[in-house]
Amino acid sequence: MRVLVSCANGSGTSLMMKKSVEKALKDLGFKITNIHHCAISEGKSTAKNYDVVFTPLNFVNMFDQAKDKGVTVIGVKNVMSAKEISERVQETDLSARFIK
Repeated sequence: MRVLVSCANGSGTSLMMKKSVEKALKDLGFKITNIHHCAISEGKSTAKNYDVVFTPLNFVNMFDQAKDKGVTVIGVKNVMSAKEISERVQETDLSARFIK
């Protein structure tokens, strides 16, 4: 599964969220083939190349074009919470699509 983690500036928050996302996805049994963290400006233009995008809740609407192309976009309130990320992933169809 190709994963994009995107925040405002693409440095601190997205790096911390990337670690939480990796832990949550691995604990759920997903195989990550590519994970990248970046700023919203880069994320908006590259999101269509990923299977799922993780971003803080206040940025979710910036990925509407990616959603229209079939990318799962997951908003997270606490970017350091692997537990919350796991819960958000389980609310989607990602398990059915990527865990065999």
